[in-house]
Amino acid sequence: MLETLTVADAVELAVVERSGFVESRHAGAAVVLSPDGDVVARHGNAEALVLPRSSLKPLQAVAAVTAGAALEGEQLALGTASHTGTDRHVEVVREILAAGGLTEDDLGCPPAWPSDSATRRELVRDHADKSRLRMNCSGKHALMLRACVATGWATEGYLDPAHPLQVHIREVVERLTGEKIAHTAIDGCGAPVHAMSLTGLARGVHRIGSASERSPFALHRVAGTLVRAVREHPWTIAGPGAPDTVAIESLGVFAKHGAEGVMVMVAPNGTTVALKMLDGSGRAVTVVAATLLARAGALGDTQVAELEANLRLDILGGGEPVGRIRVSPRL
Repeated sequence: MLETLTVADAVELAVVERSGFVESRHAGAAVVLSPDGDVVARHGNAEALVLPRSSLKPLQAVAAVTAGAALEGEQLALGTASHTGTDRHVEVVREILAAGGLTEDDLGCPPAWPSDSATRRELVRDHADKSRLRMNCSGKHALMLRACVATGWATEGYLDPAHPLQVHIREVVERLTGEKIAHTAIDGCGAPVHAMSLTGLARGVHRIGSASERSPFALHRVAGTLVRAVREHPWTIAGPGAPDTVAIESLGVFAKHGAEGVMVMVAPNGTTVALKMLDGSGRAVTVVAATLLARAGALGDTQVAELEANLRLDILGGGEPVGRIRVSPRL
């Protein structure tokens, strides 16, 4: 059976401090690429396989657009999102579907409650049910469906790994990462998710994050347009106060977390970091990624400090801050 990095492969990336006592440690692996795409730093085994989970969405989105899904602006940005299910998010997903003659019933993702607490409370008060539109991956699924409509592929069964759309996505992922897919699993939303090395993931995201809309190559033009859409509409990628949205708003980066402690982040100059927390926790991934970009000279220390102040990193005791989630001093 294939597997991700082991305990022996990992290094300490973050710690949880409570009242002056280090209570927990987050170990994992990380890799940093220069603006030219060269590896400039490795922490732990960066060649170990990972399932990128939602950090794969930028690659999937580029593939869907090259297959014919002609989206732009906030609709395109939402196609690579793990959104919090607010009414604003749902409205855009509905627009994406309606423009292709599609409805919520065509979505293959499972019904879910929004992760945005205010929206969830309102739905509960209104005795509403779970909805596929509220599921955090509904934008990705809507984008995939639009690609099927544009190309003439069947929308039924679009999540099957053998479906022409998924075959196309796999080919684009391999092209961007420079690796053959090591394994294909099923993500939480029902879509295929492909295993690759952490370095391969960084390489793929770097090629997207540093792409130019003026490139002579269509794939790169699409990638450049996607990154601009996300940076111009950071609310789409997650939601108010969510780490990805906060990082994009405050740093101008291209950021996308994935379940089980995966994170990718591209600085404005193209410097890229990809990391995986071995324990699957995502609570420290944003600050660790930003810190690694700063150490590579792509962000300023002041910028990272401002980001930290806007992330939910406090450890509470009796309802008051008594500690902090911090980047490991050993990193």
